[in-house]
Amino acid sequence: MEVYANLQKRGKCILLAACDVELLGKILKEGKIVFHVNEKFYKGTKVTVEEAVELMKQCTIVNMVGKKIVKKAIEAGLVHPEAVLLIEGIPHAQIVRL
Repeated sequence: MEVYANLQKRGKCILLAACDVELLGKILKEGKIVFHVNEKFYKGTKVTVEEAVELMKQCTIVNMVGKKIVKKAIEAGLVHPEAVLLIEGIPHAQIVRL
């Protein structure tokens, strides 16, 4: 299983934007929420889900969307299941380490 992983350094922060490959470019809508899985933000290198989870461990900020990537982050203990937002049934989660 592959995901897009876009790793960026912003000052002292390391930001990872990760999404399931099939979601890139999609617009998800749920009530008042309109979530664009923007290519400029999410498109990076295609990596395995496991590689993306390893990258998450090094980052200060992680923004992820997709069933595969969020499930693996939960399984790795990086995201609490109750912290996941569903948009059109697609999970979205964030990690912030201060």
